[in-house]
Amino acid sequence: MTVIPTLETERLRLRPMTIEDWPQYEQLMQSDRSQFMGGPTPRHVTWGIFSHDIAHWVLFGHGALMVDDKTTGKTVGQIGLNHGPLFPEHELGWFLYDGFEGHGYALEAAQRMRKWAFEELGLKTLVSYIDPKNERSRKLAERMGAVIDPDAERHDPVDLVYRHPAL
Repeated sequence: MTVIPTLETERLRLRPMTIEDWPQYEQLMQSDRSQFMGGPTPRHVTWGIFSHDIAHWVLFGHGALMVDDKTTGKTVGQIGLNHGPLFPEHELGWFLYDGFEGHGYALEAAQRMRKWAFEELGLKTLVSYIDPKNERSRKLAERMGAVIDPDAERHDPVDLVYRHPAL
């Protein structure tokens, strides 16, 4: 049986997804905020993506975790590791819900998940596939020390591939 971890930082709890996360997730994926994640998507596609994020744990031993602010208890976004037939390499991905940008949540969650990926999973490589127009995500990857790898394989030829340094 797959055990989905709960990871912590000083301010954040990265925890398994639950059905209670569905309404906020659905709202995001059906809004313009999802433009760099293939959205906005219709409800049935959104459900497939939500289920995909959970199924990764059973199929690959990693997947998505919701990000909660420990002080307020509010879910501020998601951090995850993707892999499988659509991802040539393990990908570190993230999103924040509306109103939670500018607090360092994405950076803190991404650093914690990256550490877990390298130290606990033993991954040798980790990338982030980022739309060139997604300036916030590009800056976040660069703050984490990731650099563009122009020769890396990608599932979307438009994406930039940011290669994360191994810890």
